Amino acid sequence: MKPLQVAVGVVKNPQGNILISLRHAGLHQGGFWEFPGGKIEPSETAEFALARELKEELNITVIKASPLITVNHRYPDRFVQLKVFLVDQFSGEAESCEGQPFKWVAPAELDHYEFPAANRPIITAARLPPYYAILDDADEALLVPNLQKIVNKGIKLIQARLKTLSSAAVVRFIEQAYPLCKQHQALLLMNSAVDYSVDVDGIHLTSHHLMALTQRPEHGKWLAASCHNLEQLQHAQNLGVDFAVLAPVSATSTHPGAPSLGWEQFTELVAKVNLPVYALGGMSESNLITARHSGGQGIAAIRAFLE
Repeated sequence: MKPLQVAVGVVKNPQGNILISLRHAGLHQGGFWEFPGGKIEPSETAEFALARELKEELNITVIKASPLITVNHRYPDRFVQLKVFLVDQFSGEAESCEGQPFKWVAPAELDHYEFPAANRPIITAARLPPYYAILDDADEALLVPNLQKIVNKGIKLIQARLKTLSSAAVVRFIEQAYPLCKQHQALLLMNSAVDYSVDVDGIHLTSHHLMALTQRPEHGKWLAASCHNLEQLQHAQNLGVDFAVLAPVSATSTHPGAPSLGWEQFTELVAKVNLPVYALGGMSESNLITARHSGGQGIAAIRAFLE
């Protein structure tokens, strides 16, 4: 069955709030909140359809829309494909042209509203930033200075990959790192290779730990995972992982000669899951547009955010 294709906009205002509207009760999935958009007509591109729908529904004109995520979802009565764009530049003042209630909501508050099931990955993608910094522990003395560089660059999502530090060294670092991240409104995740409980915003599973799990750990924090193939991506999705990192996309200096996926295979793999996925391996900040147009949430890197 060919999916019903829908263009969807995560419309973000200069204050960082996101626009959501309430579906009319008589419509499919009526009574739920949703991100604005509508059906893509046969003669339209997704971008054109989105611009038309936002003008018709909200009287705003899209200036910039970049791909965010594509979601394929089967309801009991239909199969939909949602092509989702981040609209962070637009003109006009949003108004309800078709009588539907709408409101501006902080990203962290989206979880407080009832959305259709197909919208769950969109909510996560809307809350996640485009860059994911990985803080490596190759030199313990550089951990805090490097973290300071990362947060000074405005990076809001960071993984502490502390695979070689002692428990005491991990605790010392987190005692400095977590308040620093909070001060800069950045999320700090701990790699699951650290067998020690510390107060951070979530866990990043190694691919080995991911595949060993049969259900999502019971904690209300962020859960991420490292993936290298379709089996791992699908397992991450089935577990309810919030987002994944797929690697290596390009050759890296840390693993010279190791086979890489390339952008074409990255695109193919990401298209098979409804999950925000960061590209890792040989990435620089300039790769963000390529990652987004390949279906990715953004890029992850160890060195790129330290230069």
